[in-house]
Amino acid sequence: MKLKEIKTIKGKIILRTGLHIGSGNMEMQIGGTDNPVIKHPHTQEPYIPGSSLKGKIRSLLEYYYGVVAESAKTEDYKKSGGLASCELYRRANGDVKKHIKNILKVFGSAASDEELLVEFGPTRVSFSDCSLSEDFKKEAEEKQWSYIEVKSENRINRITGTAKDPRFIERVPAGAKFDFEVYFKILDDEDEELFENYLLTGLKLLEMDSLGGSGSRGYGKIEFQFYDKQIREKFNSLKLWG
Repeated sequence: MKLKEIKTIKGKIILRTGLHIGSGNMEMQIGGTDNPVIKHPHTQEPYIPGSSLKGKIRSLLEYYYGVVAESAKTEDYKKSGGLASCELYRRANGDVKKHIKNILKVFGSAASDEELLVEFGPTRVSFSDCSLSEDFKKEAEEKQWSYIEVKSENRINRITGTAKDPRFIERVPAGAKFDFEVYFKILDDEDEELFENYLLTGLKLLEMDSLGGSGSRGYGKIEFQFYDKQIREKFNSLKLWG
């Protein structure tokens, strides 16, 4: 196994709808919202953690390639939540076994199975945290746009027709633009296939799904824009079904 190349994908993530990636700060501040978005501690500007991109893309690929369905076949593996793992790889057969192996090669494994870790090698992909792009910040400053919006929501009592349980959720508004960078190690000839069939496919799935919380309520729709023409053409020509 030899490091032959590190492929780089650079571009922008454009929010088509408001994005909420929570900060995990459960402390309620006076005049604050119930659920703030994550912000850089020095600039207080929102950003997209690389871990959020990596986790969501891996999850979508596990559904797409049947790993979740394989995991749900037995009680022992239901506890893993459908996560591709070395244990599941040893038990699986056929195409899904190949997909589990490839997902572990691309996204890594926390398992201590040294034999398989040696076989799979190091994690191929790394996602950088995504900061607001400088051109968007300049435009927002000129037009006096805020980086944050507060969306109010509530629950409707179906019988009385009255609103209950009001809550206020921070979002990054639609139209915001973030710079993103992804790096992918090519360690052997098979990794070229992984780059397209797993990384680019995962990005495509994410664009069709949503990022962050409350995707079923319209949050987190994004669009990728790639600087590299070849990658952009490959991405646009990807067909996931049919």
